[in-house]
Order: sequence, then C-alpha cells, then structure tokens
Amino acid sequence: MNIGRRSIGVFHVGDRFYAVRNRCPHQGGPLCVGHILGDAVADGPGLAAVSDNPLRIACPWHGWEYDLATGQSFLGPGEPGVKSYDVDVAPGAELSGREPGPYVAETFPVHVEEDYVVIDA
Repeated sequence: MNIGRRSIGVFHVGDRFYAVRNRCPHQGGPLCVGHILGDAVADGPGLAAVSDNPLRIACPWHGWEYDLATGQSFLGPGEPGVKSYDVDVAPGAELSGREPGPYVAETFPVHVEEDYVVIDA
C-alpha cells in the first residue's frame, strides 16, 4: 500500500500483522517480494520447527534481513534497519449497497461438442 510517496508492506503471518517500509536500506530493493524467515529450532532429532521469534524479511535483491516487528537489521551493529510501523486491526465500515452472503450462483448445464463448450441457457 502507498501512503503518500512511501510504499508500505503489510504482512499477515499466523495471527499477527506487521508493516515495514517496502524499501531495503541497502540498495532500495522491494521488501514486499522477499521471503519471510524464522530460525530453525529443534528439541531433538526429527523435531525441527521454524521459530516465529524473531520473524525476518529478506530482501530479494541481496538477502539482507530485517526483523519484521522492529525493523532491526540482522547484519550487525551499526547497519541501518528498515522503518517498521504499528498495526491495528479494526472492523471495516459497511459497504453501501452490498449485502452479506450467503450468495447463490446461477448455474447452467454444460456439454462438449467436438472442440467447443456449449452452455444450455
């Protein structure tokens, strides 16, 4: 989403929402198309899982990683982070002229004749 001249990436991971500036501080790569990563953890052999603390976004251009919640860089002290934003989820306003479902779709019988699909309307 764009807010003014800024592109903001909004991510829904598990039951949480995150928002970061959609521009890698390294060379301006689009973070929204990067991979979301967690740490591989295991309590024993065959018990591997992906930790969601901290979740990171990796820039698709050069792989630089940033904490999805705080924007902190994982490249070491002094490296610039990415701007992160607080996210609140609120119910949306009613859309005028629209009614909630369930909706019923109109259906028609269909059959194939040679290379054509024929709809019996």
